[in-house]
Amino acid sequence: MSYLLRERFGFPEECILVLTQEDKDPARVPARANLMRALRWLVDGTSAGDSLVFHFSGHGVQRLDRDGDEADGYDEALCPVDFDDPHGGGVILDDEINATIVRPLGKGVKLHAFVDTCHSGTMLDLPYLCRLSRTGYWQWENQQSGLSGDTKCTSGGLAISISGCADSQMSQDSTSVSAPTSTGAMTYSFIKAVESEPGTTYGRLLAAMRATIRQNGGELGIPGPIGTFFRRVITFSCAQEPQLCASETFDVYTKPFLL
Repeated sequence: MSYLLRERFGFPEECILVLTQEDKDPARVPARANLMRALRWLVDGTSAGDSLVFHFSGHGVQRLDRDGDEADGYDEALCPVDFDDPHGGGVILDDEINATIVRPLGKGVKLHAFVDTCHSGTMLDLPYLCRLSRTGYWQWENQQSGLSGDTKCTSGGLAISISGCADSQMSQDSTSVSAPTSTGAMTYSFIKAVESEPGTTYGRLLAAMRATIRQNGGELGIPGPIGTFFRRVITFSCAQEPQLCASETFDVYTKPFLL
């Protein structure tokens, strides 16, 4: 992803912060404290015209909602590498992510978040979710209508999230982009869509990502007839479906995808 940001979208290398488990520097490992520090760094000192990108590829979970702001009764959460460590501080709830990188966004500032985890659909707690209607058209739904708690908007900026699957779904890995190392299927499908069609719209991007995941939905490492059966089940009944959420609605058929 960092290569794509540099080479395709022109982000300067000094403006990209990468945290990985393999890093020898303890401050660059995706532990909870480091992730929260990185999120604050992302939005600190921003001004109109700035474009921000957050990408997380790892594990995601659900936790019981405690404040009544979730339609399904569950908060979504990211799992830092130390989330189950008694001294690590636990998971990072969607409420925290929203408060840290969504609400501070001022007018003219744009954030794109790419969340490649299980249960990632509304990981930023953005109010609008783009769904495919029964007639085959993308349409926006307000996910926070009628719920208790504050509406989780920006401070005038635009926040957009593209996630690996719906809140109730699991995400798969793919070796297609980084064999023999697995990468998230959403990350792979996003890179493929962007490289295949520069200047695409958000609607075409989302459709292309979903099509790629359906085509590659069987990479489960299960050989033989059983593997074939599971590939069919996953492809046609419960395959992960990348999700698009935003802080405000827009025409996904005409708005170009721009970072």
